[in-house]
Amino acid sequence: MKSQMRLIKNAMEYEGLESITELDKGIRGIYVLYKRRGFKNDSSHHYDVVYVGMARRSVRSRLKTHLKNKESLWSHFSVFGVWDNITDIEIEELEGLFRHLYRFDSNANALNVQRSYQPLKTIVETDWV
Repeated sequence: MKSQMRLIKNAMEYEGLESITELDKGIRGIYVLYKRRGFKNDSSHHYDVVYVGMARRSVRSRLKTHLKNKESLWSHFSVFGVWDNITDIEIEELEGLFRHLYRFDSNANALNVQRSYQPLKTIVETDWV
């Protein structure tokens, strides 16, 4: 089925680490790292966001890098691949918006160095009238 969305072409959500190898090499877009809460055999689905990132070239290689460096901090991931006509600047803006939304969340900031998105800060609280 063809995506009806303007920015997002395809998505994978709440996948385990073993699914990283299933991703095509050239997927560009936004990804989210989660830490699953609860017991291993617990059927409930509770995931804490620990990182929101972007990939201009390959989500798969970005996830592999995170796997090497910070594997114990996350257990699952989601990927939101963008259409080919979406520019790197648009991907950065999406990532910036999500990071800005999560900037005060202590779980989501476990891996984030950049807590807010500067271009968004320049327009927040502007006159709406």
